[in-house]
Formats: sequence, C-alpha cells, structure tokens
Amino acid sequence: MDTSRKLQASKVIDAPADKIFALLSDPSRHVDLDDAGMVRGPEGDAPPIGGIGQVFTMNMHQDALGDYRMVNTVTAYQPTSRIGWAPAMDPSCDLASKLGDMDASGHTFTYDLAEVDGGTRVTQTYEWMSVHDEEFLKLFPVVSEKDLGATLDRIASQVA
Repeated sequence: MDTSRKLQASKVIDAPADKIFALLSDPSRHVDLDDAGMVRGPEGDAPPIGGIGQVFTMNMHQDALGDYRMVNTVTAYQPTSRIGWAPAMDPSCDLASKLGDMDASGHTFTYDLAEVDGGTRVTQTYEWMSVHDEEFLKLFPVVSEKDLGATLDRIASQVA
C-alpha cells in the first residue's frame, strides 16, 4: 500500500474507548479537538454520528482560503473501535465557486481505538490516497503529523 499520502499519530489516553468514541462521534465537539484551528463548528443541527453514510456539514476557516464548508460523509463506523469521515467541499459555499472545477475530495480522517493497559490507544490516520484532482493534490498535506498528535492531546484533555 502506498503510504506517501498518509500521516498517522497514536497516543494512549487514560479513558475508556466508549467515552473517547462518544466524543469523536459528536460533530459539535470537533471544534474542541482540532489543533490545526480550521474547524469552526457544524452547520445546523449535527446529531451524533450513528453509521456509515451519515453526512454532516462543518464550517471551516483557513487564512489563505477564508470561510468555507466541508460536507463530511462517514466512511468508518464500528462503535467504540473505529470512526472516520471523508470531507468534500460544499458546492453551495463561496469557496466552491472560486475553486471552479477543482474536485476538493478524496481525503479521510479515521480514528482507531483499542483498549490497552493504561487506557485506550487512539490512532488518527489522515490520508489523501483517493485525491485525483492534481490541483487539489498540490495542497496536501493540509494538516501535519504534529497537528494530529496535538489533536490526540486535545482528545485526552476533553475526556480527562
């Protein structure tokens, strides 16, 4: 498997997997977890993630891009052990019209949780192996391995 388009970070967090999973499955809490500072909060009502295929929209911001929205489709869901989503640009936001024909999709964020001595090992994987638009691909990685590790630290502080 090509790992050149993937970053990972892991941390053992002193909390049970179900508590961490509940935090990750609540889109309204994602702003508390994002160390990169891009997540601004869900658009509208965002019920807890309950299965593959569920969609939630997240308000985002980057200094270079301004405000925009990402539509996230749940790609992984195994209660207390795995959760993930694939963001794509909301075609109705202002940034989408500025990007023109660019396909801003093909990347995922996935969290794997495994109970171990001392708590739960949480592994966050950020991958962009399915990004096919060459212009969009030039923007990757959008977050760093350091950002992933700091997000895991934020998760630990939220479940302490």
